[in-house]
Amino acid sequence: MTQKSKKALCLDYLEKYAEKDLESIKAMFSENIVLRDWKIRVEGKEKAIDETRKNFKAADSIAIDVLSVYENKDTVAAELKITVNTTEELYVVDVITLDSHQKIKSIRAYLGRGDD
Repeated sequence: MTQKSKKALCLDYLEKYAEKDLESIKAMFSENIVLRDWKIRVEGKEKAIDETRKNFKAADSIAIDVLSVYENKDTVAAELKITVNTTEELYVVDVITLDSHQKIKSIRAYLGRGDD
């Protein structure tokens, strides 16, 4: 079986996030995932899924435009423009680290601003 690239796995995750597909995301997370952004930090798959579920419930729609992607040995950084409910724009960098089983072991999200 051919392994997907880290970049492809990251893009798959972002696609499933925009679709609010919690079951697919759950399958992508490692058991010991660490999820951190500018508001929260949680450890463990169930807590990370709970936080993701909260985000999905708070948003009627999520659109993710990938502005650029950088990849190294086990980490992908993606510069994103996220539009929530068609009006709220967030500029975010997600730094996603994967384990040897191609599961997401950490997501660190950094909030930025647009160039406008």
